[in-house]
Amino acid sequence: MFRKVHIRLTLLCAGITAVIMIIMSLCYLYVSETGLYRNQFQSFQNDINTITTNLEQQSVISMEWLSKMEAQGNYLFFVLDGGVPFLYNQLSSVQGNATRGILLDECRNVYQNMIAKDASVQSESSYRSSHFEFEFVSESTASKYFGSVINMGPYASTLEIIVLSSLQSLEEQILEQRFHFILIDLAAIILLTVFAWLFTGLLLKPIMENHQKQIRFVASASHELRTPLAVILSAAECCKNASAEKREGFLKTIHQEGLRMSSLVNDMLTLSGSDNQRFAVCPKSIELDTLLMNSYEAFDPLAREKSITLSVSLPDKAVPPCSADPERISQVISILLHNAISYTPEQGRIELSLSHKKEHFYLSVRDNGIGISDEDKKKIFDRFYRVEKSRSAKGHFGLGLSIAYEIIKAHGGSIQVTDAEGGGSIFTIIL
Repeated sequence: MFRKVHIRLTLLCAGITAVIMIIMSLCYLYVSETGLYRNQFQSFQNDINTITTNLEQQSVISMEWLSKMEAQGNYLFFVLDGGVPFLYNQLSSVQGNATRGILLDECRNVYQNMIAKDASVQSESSYRSSHFEFEFVSESTASKYFGSVINMGPYASTLEIIVLSSLQSLEEQILEQRFHFILIDLAAIILLTVFAWLFTGLLLKPIMENHQKQIRFVASASHELRTPLAVILSAAECCKNASAEKREGFLKTIHQEGLRMSSLVNDMLTLSGSDNQRFAVCPKSIELDTLLMNSYEAFDPLAREKSITLSVSLPDKAVPPCSADPERISQVISILLHNAISYTPEQGRIELSLSHKKEHFYLSVRDNGIGISDEDKKKIFDRFYRVEKSRSAKGHFGLGLSIAYEIIKAHGGSIQVTDAEGGGSIFTIIL
């Protein structure tokens, strides 16, 4: 399931980004190609202005000058007198460039059509040289050209100079630019796909981990509920044929296991509330030293039964009030004290302490019990996790520290565990 979601998210992410990138590339190419055509046309117009000025200063148009101008600008020159090509053009056609004549006819046809449609194309005066530039596509060569028709001085009616500039190099430049953009876009799409795969994988990782935790939670809860249910069913079956004295023992077992199941279900509901953001926390202004003393008094008898010394250490100066839920904080301290008493051997010591530094309150439970390994410290607040692998050991379900962690997190605080000098552990609550 997650793999399909991962693939679809990757395609969606990479696809949207690729479409945006392609659209931006097309827009850039359009602007760039339009600018290249415009610059090329302006350069052609400037060259025509220069050529026109040179022609006005010459009394004779020589073949040498025409050859030189064609070579310098990569242009084609046609000089016509009364519509008849000069000898230069006739020789060029004879020498193997037959397309020159066809290009000339095509260019003149385009120009004549423009004159017919727009009278402003014609020169204002027959006694001034004029020129007009335009773009056309040759049907014979299937190529684009810039063309210019120059009408010279008092001979405007008879002397006509046509200059053609092939756009083949410009089109090759544009094709090369498009090819480069295609390669860049393809490489970018591949990189985007790889990035999207990694990025969506990171996004899905916590969801996948949470899904796995839910699966483990359901499996562990089923395991924990199966044992008391089996005991209850077995005891109920035995009650049918048992004597009154034995029936009382079986009923007591059923009652104990029922209470055990009730405790487990309550813990699971508490954690479910935290998962659904419905964790009830009612902060009030409370005195943490008083709350700590109450916890000490409540657990002191239980510690004495195990021959464990329970002590409390409070600061000499008065501690300011803390905004917290007194019932929830008492629940956390009870969980920590219950664990400490369960895992501390007889003649052991447990110390409760409170301190206040820089607007932070520190409550700690220190014991000299079996301690917690570094590997277990990373998992100690996971649900149904216990240092002891036996699931029936000491009547713990492995949910206490998870509940404590959620309560402190709901208060905006933190809880951490460290090793105590000489053995044991220190659980510290920071509010």
